[in-house]
This record gives sequence, C-alpha cells and structure tokens, in this order.
Amino acid sequence: MILALDLGTTAVKAAVVSAQGELLAWDAEPQPLIFTPDGGVEQDPHAWWATLTRLVQRLLADAPEHRDALRAVSCTAQWSGTVAVDASGEPLGNAILWMDTRGAPDIAELVGGFPRLMGYNLFKVRTWLHLTGGAPARSGKDPLAHILYLRRAEPDRYRAAHKFLEPKDYLNLRLTGRFASTYETLALHWITNNRDLRRIDYHPTLLRYAGLRREQFPDLYPSTAVLGAVLPTVADEWGLPRGAQVVAGTPDLHATAIGSGGLGDFQAHMALSTSAWISCHVPFKRTDIWRNLATLPAGIPGRYFIANEQESAGACLNWLCGVIWGACPPPDAYAQLDAWAAQAAAGTGGLRFLPWLVGERTPVENPHVRGGFCRLSLQHGRPEMARAVLEGVALNARWLLAAVERLAGRRLEPIRLIGGGARSAVWAQILADVLQRELWQMAQPQMATVRGAGMLAAVAMGWTDWQSLERSCPVQARFTPDPARARLYDAMYREFRARYRVESRRWAS
Repeated sequence: MILALDLGTTAVKAAVVSAQGELLAWDAEPQPLIFTPDGGVEQDPHAWWATLTRLVQRLLADAPEHRDALRAVSCTAQWSGTVAVDASGEPLGNAILWMDTRGAPDIAELVGGFPRLMGYNLFKVRTWLHLTGGAPARSGKDPLAHILYLRRAEPDRYRAAHKFLEPKDYLNLRLTGRFASTYETLALHWITNNRDLRRIDYHPTLLRYAGLRREQFPDLYPSTAVLGAVLPTVADEWGLPRGAQVVAGTPDLHATAIGSGGLGDFQAHMALSTSAWISCHVPFKRTDIWRNLATLPAGIPGRYFIANEQESAGACLNWLCGVIWGACPPPDAYAQLDAWAAQAAAGTGGLRFLPWLVGERTPVENPHVRGGFCRLSLQHGRPEMARAVLEGVALNARWLLAAVERLAGRRLEPIRLIGGGARSAVWAQILADVLQRELWQMAQPQMATVRGAGMLAAVAMGWTDWQSLERSCPVQARFTPDPARARLYDAMYREFRARYRVESRRWAS
C-alpha cells in the first residue's frame, strides 16, 4: 500500500491507496493562506509539515490495519510555488504561492525589449517557445517570478538560499534529506529544455536570460524515480514502517490528470477545485501563445498534457460563503449553497456572476480584471446568487474548453469531472448544459489528486501499469446536456464574453 500526501492550496490530505489505485482511508485538514498588502500570497512550510504530521498520525491511528502494509510514500502539491531553503534544508521564510503577483515587474523587465509582441521580446520568446513550449507569465505568478522578486526585494534571503524548491520537492526533502525535483515540476520555471521528454534538463541560455545559476536548483528525475527510504526520524514520528520508499511524485495538476482515470491521449477531465482547469494527455508538444495554453511534460513519463488554469472556481464559492456567513460558516455551508442553487431557475432571473476575483490566466492572461455580480436586484436572493456563481464558473469553463479543443485539434467528450466542486450534482448538470458535453462524475471526485499520487507510486514501485489503473477508476454518475437549457446558455455565453471585454477595458484604464 501507498501513503499518498496532497498539499493543496487550501487543504492538506493524506490517504492510504492500494496498488490498484483504490482509496482505502483518508483524512484532511484546512490550510490557511497569508495575504500581504502588496499582492503576496504565502504559507508557512513549518505549518505544512505540522499539518501532515497530525494527519498521518491520525490516519494510521484510525486505520492501524494498513500501517504494516505501507511500502511507499508519494507526494503531490500545489504547483508553481517557491520555497527558499538553506543548505540544511531549513526554509528561509514563508513559501510563495502560485497566486502571488509581486514578481510581475521583474518578469516584465526580463521578457521585454525591442522588437516586441504582446509584451515579449521576439528573440527571447522564440527561444522560450522552442525549448520549453511556453514563456514566463507576465502576471508574475510563476516560480521564476518569485525568485526574481526575492532577488530584488529580499536580497539577503535570496543570497542565503541554497536551493529554490517547489512545494512538493520541499516535502520530499523533509522525507528523505535529498534536494530533488522532477522533469515536469520545473516546467513553469521556464529554464528547462523540454523537447526530449527522456532527457529534460536545465538550459544554459534560459538560465542566462534570468541571471540564475544551475546550482541554485535541485537535480531532476522522472516522476516515477524512487528517491530512497523515509528518514528513520520521520518514520518513527509518523508511525510508518522503516524502509518505506519515497517516490519523486508530481504536482497537483499532473496528479489530478492521473487520478481522473483519463490516462490515454485525449481523455479529458475538468477539475473543480480552488481554481479550475480542463486538460488531457496528448502525444505532441504545441503552444497557443494567443490563449496562454501549452502542452508541457506530464506526470506520466514520456507524455505531454495540456496545461492551463482558470484562477477562481471553488474560490468563488468560498468567497460567497464569507459574504453570507462571515468568518464562521456552518459545517454544511456548501450543501446549503447547493440546495439553494437547485431552487433557482437556469439563468437566475437575469443575475450574472463574473468569476475573475483574482484576475484570469487562461484563455486570457489578465491579472487586473475583476468580477462580481451583475444586474443584481431586489428580486434576487440566496438561491439566485448561489446558482449565478455556479453558472459564471461554468461559462468561464466554456471559454476555456473552446481553446483547449482548438489546441488538441478535436472535440473532447466525455469530460471526467473531479475536484471538490464535482461532488455537486447541480453544478455537474450546469456544466453539462453550458459545455454541451457529456460529463462523467468520477467516484470520490474530491480525492482525485491524492489518488493520482498513489496511482503514480504504484506504477513506480512496479506493482501495476497505466492500462490496468485506467480500467479501475469508477464513474459515479453521467450527465448529458439538456437542449432547452443549452440554448439559454448559448445566449448567456455570448453576453459573458461581451461583459469580459467591458470589464477588461475598465480595469485597464
């Protein structure tokens, strides 16, 4: 059996997963975010470790029959974060997360220069696209931006850093004592040559562009590499068998793609988590610079997947909970929102919700646009507000789906639905109607990421193969589009796109 760990943005999960990808036991705890006035979003790595320690100890205490069968540990974590550590592995301050925008000025300086297209120097962007499949995001949310921000704003911390690690790799360091990362994890640093999936490595030209040194980063391995045994001190503290092996693992987007069960090419999934994305594995390297999409190395070695992200999905529901209940929502808050949304008619009597609460990344990169309710009136109540939020996220996803299918070169159907938001049958039906695609609600959809981490480890340990795992992922329910509601959502989608143009001009001015 495998101990699978998922360090999410707002929740941490630990699970016991069988060699066949079956979820046997799990536990979770929320994880707070630290916001700074200058656009920073951080978390404390020490708090990550303390939370994981409590979870694993509690999980194994509640399911002692699994303890002695644990042979591997596999981590996944939020992607595109930065933990600066010293030579002993001690974190130098808080981790900088994927929502942090403080490095945007540094990226603008890095990528700019004449001749320029869409803010990028043509010669540099051609090299980035050729070698990596993409380029640093001007929003400043990539790890490269975090590192350049530290170099400018916190030079003492930058100089003291022995390595800059992704969150997953920090966990593996704590587990094994090794500074290591994986091919696909470092992709958003935009300093690796991704053309040959069997030999991904740092590229001297890209390092020179950024003014960074190879020794500032960990060695790279396939996601299925076994890094070694859990440190005895950790094994004893957590209650693990000594000798359990740590698999290098993969970030959350990649693990989710595996946990969705869509392991073959063009088998699409949509994740409804804090953010949202629509993705699938593909057999080619391709980039759409106009829509901020690219195929990047996948968690399955030797494969690519379509990388994208819409910044706010479940985060919009979290925000609505705060609006309605304040800092202490009831335990069944999401169930109440779901029940209210089911009471409201499609279209919510004209009420609209724009989900760009922290800007947007794909299919447009616009960190400045903002959302909220439109056409709110006295006739609207909680049912209409709840449904409008679900519809707004779904309309944004339709925009993304069109871009993803254009890059994939084909219609994607069915779409496997996973993530915490996928537990809502109301939201699943709205998505089917808006996207006009058959949706498969996967069993235990909120556990797809941690299950994917376990599935990866099962292959890494040689206990199974990808084809067998694909057959073992059960579908909980299927949702087909309703023609009448689909026509209504067609009209709402056109209105939604027009509203974006208005809001983007407003915030640009």
